[in-house]
Amino acid sequence: MPTIADKRRIFRKLHETGCFVIPNPWDIGSARYLRHLGAKALATTSAGFAFTRALPDGGVRRDMMLAHIREIVEATDLPVNADFEAGYARDPAGVAESVRLCGETGVAGLSVEDATGDDGEPLYDIDTAVQRMRSARAAIDKAGGDVMLVGRCECYLVGKPDIVETVARLKAYSAAGADCLYAPGIRTREEVAAVVEAVTPKPVNVIRASAAGLSVAELAALGVRRISVGSALARAAWGVFMKAAQEIMTDGRFDALASATPNAELNALFRDTAKQV
Repeated sequence: MPTIADKRRIFRKLHETGCFVIPNPWDIGSARYLRHLGAKALATTSAGFAFTRALPDGGVRRDMMLAHIREIVEATDLPVNADFEAGYARDPAGVAESVRLCGETGVAGLSVEDATGDDGEPLYDIDTAVQRMRSARAAIDKAGGDVMLVGRCECYLVGKPDIVETVARLKAYSAAGADCLYAPGIRTREEVAAVVEAVTPKPVNVIRASAAGLSVAELAALGVRRISVGSALARAAWGVFMKAAQEIMTDGRFDALASATPNAELNALFRDTAKQV
């Protein structure tokens, strides 16, 4: 198994050239299957994990999320980026403390959002958001762990799809110490190109969470360095489960179970992946 330092070096190297997909497992089994498929790195999904605890996205306590992140980190030999929501604190000092704790799980990267969770004022003002990012950067640097800091602008997810404000915020987060920039919700070639151009040479993460939109090759051609899928894989699994369960409970039929993966295949998979850890 590579050391935590090894994983962090590998993770940074992945962002230097080309483009890679960083899929989002929601538990140990999905993490090990993605490793089996050849993923180069993994990212946690706050929503995907929340659903396993019968909670909505944003409903997981910090201690629960830290335990989950550590579990995913220890599940494979791959670098892991933590979806760390808004840093589990409002003030910069609280963000710094949360980031320190997240770094101690062994992650290779972590993201901090600028969303407040308040519908009346959904984004931190730019000065506060920058202070929070600087505090996250300082906490990482003080720990000496070389964790990649991802600055997230949530404009498009909180009903403010303004590419001008999004670019301005990402540039400010980059200047505040973010290593990688991310604006979930941007979709068009023009939006993606604007973000990539604004923060170059720093890498950009783009999320693809539905069937519609740009392909891996198209995003790579625009200069995107990494592509995540957020909670989409978890939601895809929920979609199959819900359809089969509803058919059984409402129609008394079991047709949807025809697509279930055989026990023998799963047993063989997890016998093999267990040997890799």
